[in-house]
Amino acid sequence: MRDETVRLALPAAGDATERPISIAIVAMGGQGGGVLTDWIVQLAENHGWAAQSTSVPGVAQRTGATIYYIEAMPLLDGRRPILSLMPTPGDVDVVMAAEFMEAGRSILRGLVTPDRTTLIASNHRSFAIGEKIAPGNGIADKGAVTGAIGIAAKTEIIFDLNALAIEHGSVISAAMFGALAAASVLPFSRESYLDVIRAGEKGAKASIGTFDAAFDRVKTGAAEVAAPAQVNTAPSSAPLDPELGGLVARLTQELPGPAQAMARAGLRKVVDFQDVAYGAEYLDILGKLSTADRNAGGAERGYAFTQAAAKHLANAMSYDDVIRVADLKTRSSRRTRIETELELSQGQVLQTTEFMHPRMEEVMGMLPVGLGRWLGARPRLLGWLDRRVNKGRRVRTYSLPWFLALYVVGGMRGLRRRSLRHAVETAHRNEWLKAATDAVGTNYQLGVEILQCRRLVKGYSDTHSRGLSKFDKTLEAIKLVERRDDAADWARRLREAALKDSAGRELDGVIQTIKTFA
Repeated sequence: MRDETVRLALPAAGDATERPISIAIVAMGGQGGGVLTDWIVQLAENHGWAAQSTSVPGVAQRTGATIYYIEAMPLLDGRRPILSLMPTPGDVDVVMAAEFMEAGRSILRGLVTPDRTTLIASNHRSFAIGEKIAPGNGIADKGAVTGAIGIAAKTEIIFDLNALAIEHGSVISAAMFGALAAASVLPFSRESYLDVIRAGEKGAKASIGTFDAAFDRVKTGAAEVAAPAQVNTAPSSAPLDPELGGLVARLTQELPGPAQAMARAGLRKVVDFQDVAYGAEYLDILGKLSTADRNAGGAERGYAFTQAAAKHLANAMSYDDVIRVADLKTRSSRRTRIETELELSQGQVLQTTEFMHPRMEEVMGMLPVGLGRWLGARPRLLGWLDRRVNKGRRVRTYSLPWFLALYVVGGMRGLRRRSLRHAVETAHRNEWLKAATDAVGTNYQLGVEILQCRRLVKGYSDTHSRGLSKFDKTLEAIKLVERRDDAADWARRLREAALKDSAGRELDGVIQTIKTFA
């Protein structure tokens, strides 16, 4: 999303400096912060400068953000200067951040100042663990960072450096190096920067392509100031076969315009999860919900009910089960992504060890409906089996035995729709959609809020169970207020309370409040 174009007032390259030029780099594991630091030091030394670098590993909740600090300057009368080991607030010439929130943290630390600092940052997000595990939308508000950029630095160069690097088959460090060259903070030519990359040999071609793209983008003033919108999309490896094309055409004909973009994303998700026939079932259900929306006057409300249904129905139909987890872990795209993030070079071998802790409930869910219910009715047998299955295991995913085992399980999707888990999920989904459809006819916004309660259900195993418990509790509480004029407001409060903490204490508090007047 391009919100604004940065106005670049780039400094002209100067000659020798009488004080060190200080550069702080904030990068996470796999982003090449160390390589970028080495490049800058080598660049300075190639011109006879004294250069020194230090690094301080961090404990950011991603892969560990590290601050790299460089000081460089020409020799004075042949004497080497004494250089600092750490950045000092208010005394940093260039701050380079490989992620948007890290740029914000640099501003908070006082490393970025309006009278001196050139800020080079990528506006993409790498979410922290706290943002990922929140039951609802735990993504931190980037507004404070966006607001600070433009007044905190002397010069800002902000755009999606990560996307540019991926496009050219390299890593973000090469894009940041190109942006630094274009900023003209250091008095060295573009060719001098490229000489440093060429000396590295491995991956030089891709790095040079990324460097050139970033350099040209900055010089043409095409950098952006705001972080792009984050869209929660499912993995899309669904084949574009004629049958799927027919479903897309059907979607366009049957659904209202405002809901079509979300419905297309939902359709791809359910087809990727199961098959084209499952996609057709998705459109069948969504078509009925759209009819209810139209009858309730949805056209005057932008078909908000159908839009919410398109999103949350797809999520409900694409639940995480053993088959899905095994499928995702054995996809070639996953291995490629890991190799890229680790900057694996040719000849290196990748091996991953993952912790898996299946419960008997997950295994039982894969069984045919009749057999699964028969087993569920025999608690002693179920307990005996659970004691043998319910154990943590460290799995080497890319070893031949484990990969084959996971691959076989992931290929069992053809049996999924006859499984106990699918029957349970379908029954639960139908109850939820009936509650939303019944509500939308008398209280339109309440129907929308009930659909959005599906945000509470996510994840796998224990995480799924906890979310499902809060979902059921929330829908039961909504029944207590469904006849009130402000029912939609209370439904929203219930959902937001349930999303705030995993223990559900805030949800219990709202329910107790409702019971005082219900």
